[in-house]
Amino acid sequence: MNYSFPRNFRWGSAASSTQTEGASFEGGKGESIWDHWYKEQPNRFHNDVSSTDASTFYNNYKADIQLMKDIGHNSFRTSISWSRLIPDGAGEVNQEAVDFYNNVINELISKNIEPFICLYHFDMPLAMQNIGGFENREVLDAYAHFAEVCFKLFGDRVKNWFTFNEPIVPVEGGYLYDFHYPNVVDFKRAATVAYHTVLAHAKAVDKYRTMNCDGQIGIILNLTPSYPRSQNPADLKASNVCDLLFNRSFLDPCVKGEYPQELIELLAQHEQMPIVEPGDCELIAKGKIDVLGVNYYQPRRVKARENAVHPDAPFMPEHFFDYYEMPGRKMNPHRGWEIYEKGVYDILTNLRENYGNLPCYISENGMGVEGEEKFLVDGQIQDDYRINFIRGHLEWLHQGIEEGSACFGYHLWTFIDNWSWANAYKNRYGFYQLDLKTQKRSVKKSGEWYAQVSQNNGF
Repeated sequence: MNYSFPRNFRWGSAASSTQTEGASFEGGKGESIWDHWYKEQPNRFHNDVSSTDASTFYNNYKADIQLMKDIGHNSFRTSISWSRLIPDGAGEVNQEAVDFYNNVINELISKNIEPFICLYHFDMPLAMQNIGGFENREVLDAYAHFAEVCFKLFGDRVKNWFTFNEPIVPVEGGYLYDFHYPNVVDFKRAATVAYHTVLAHAKAVDKYRTMNCDGQIGIILNLTPSYPRSQNPADLKASNVCDLLFNRSFLDPCVKGEYPQELIELLAQHEQMPIVEPGDCELIAKGKIDVLGVNYYQPRRVKARENAVHPDAPFMPEHFFDYYEMPGRKMNPHRGWEIYEKGVYDILTNLRENYGNLPCYISENGMGVEGEEKFLVDGQIQDDYRINFIRGHLEWLHQGIEEGSACFGYHLWTFIDNWSWANAYKNRYGFYQLDLKTQKRSVKKSGEWYAQVSQNNGF
């Protein structure tokens, strides 16, 4: 083998409750914002497909966990649905949900698959959104209560907890760019939601510490390197602002316990600062994490703005930069995203040099393909493109580890082709193909390859 990974390296995949469980209106579950939005605007979802059935993990978890074992998983990350466990977000616990999540956790452990559990993966209970979601500080307390319930119920077996998955995405989607509910376009409200999410995270971490739980707690961030077009000062300034807004706005408070002063000054200068209340800074300092999940799919390339912003345009991040398409870039032609494997190494290097080299793992990485059935040969998806994608990222991940980065695992997105928010089933990411009509699972070539990588702890 050319690439051997550290002993006890975690090999697995990642998913979420909303995207896999189905049974959206069964088992005592309350409505989430996704259930509600689909009822209101089904046309906003690819082919009008909702998450109601998803990939039926709620009813098929035992068979699915066996399929994980079949392709060498020793770990698996998913989330607990807040609206399933506490249907109105703040009140009574749903015993059917407790039984389900206990069964899933126990089944994973019985197969020697370590559960990595995320508390919040884009799925706000509708009852909480109806009172403002993360704009309302009452919802932060409800989230902290939800976290405490999870730690009490499942913390005896779950030792790897994550407060949020990609918390910048609901900020972007729900409050800036109109691709998540509640479809607001308002920078200051977006900044408030981002700030309150950090406070909610810190409240959950503080609960975990106070309860003396036996394990580690962290957060999962989609750290997308902001590469400048050139070393020209204007391009460098554009990439720095982009990094502040989209990466450091969560990375710094969650790892260092404080915000970058540059970000505070930038928001204050443009009158976009959220309200800071007494005790907030002390709370944020308590939210420093033990472990970081890193999601990485593609780079962000930026340049200095070429045109002035119209004076009547709403204030947006793009006031500070333009996006840039690098000539000759390597592309995923089936998804439209750039493939830049070295990005994962650059992230690890930044974490090692500037963030204390805290323990981390690649919590998502993956290649989405539209119309993947065209690669079906003799009943199997021949996804050599996905194998090459994973291999290329693992090579750079290995390089980072060799240089001292404290990375202990790799999870692909995802295990079985799953429902993906407004895109529904447009792009397929799984090790297993999902037939939507029959719900049959069929292993792809990449799944068989990954089993060998896991078995050999390298390739």
